[in-house]
Amino acid sequence: MGENRDRMLHGELYRDNDPDLVASRVACGKLLDRFNATEADQNEERREILGELLGSIGADSWIMPRFQCDYGTYISIGSNSFLNYDAILLDCAPITIGDDVSIGPRAQLLTALHPMEDHEARRTRWESALPITIGNNVWLGGGVIVCPGVTIGDNSVIGAGSVVTRDVPSHTFAAGNPCKAIRALP
Repeated sequence: MGENRDRMLHGELYRDNDPDLVASRVACGKLLDRFNATEADQNEERREILGELLGSIGADSWIMPRFQCDYGTYISIGSNSFLNYDAILLDCAPITIGDDVSIGPRAQLLTALHPMEDHEARRTRWESALPITIGNNVWLGGGVIVCPGVTIGDNSVIGAGSVVTRDVPSHTFAAGNPCKAIRALP
C-alpha cells in the first residue's frame, strides 16, 4: 500500500493526485463503465461486475445503474440492500452499508473532506476522508446526502433531500438541511 493510500484510509491528509490512487480510480472507472452500460435484462453480468468492483456485497443486494464511486474496494454492502438509480458513493474512506437498507435515487455518501482554512493545501490537492456507516434496516430517501464521518443507526429513516452532517441514532426519523431528529421510531 502506498503512503498516500495509507494516509487516506487513516483519515490523514493525502494527495488525491497520487499516481497509485489515480490508477485505482481509473480501474474502478472501467468497471463502472461496464456496469453502467449493461442492459436492463443483464442481471448476471451486473452482479459479476459488482463482485469485482466492491469490497463486499451481500446476498440479494442490488445497485441500479447509473452508479458512481471512487475506488469500490472500500464499499461493503450487507444482505438484501438496495441502492436506487444514480447513487454516488465517494469511498476515499470505508463506506459500510448494513443489511436490509434502502437508498433512494440520487443519494450521495461522501467521505472526502477538503481543507477549509489552509488554502494552499486545498489548491495543491490535499484532502482527507472519514468513514460512513449505515446501520441495518435503514431507509435513505431520494437525494439524501450523507457527509464524511457520519453513522446512521439501525432502523432509522432519513427524509428525502436531507443533508446528514451528524450521527443519527437508531430508531430515529430525521430530515432537513441540516438533518435533525424529528421523532423516535419503534
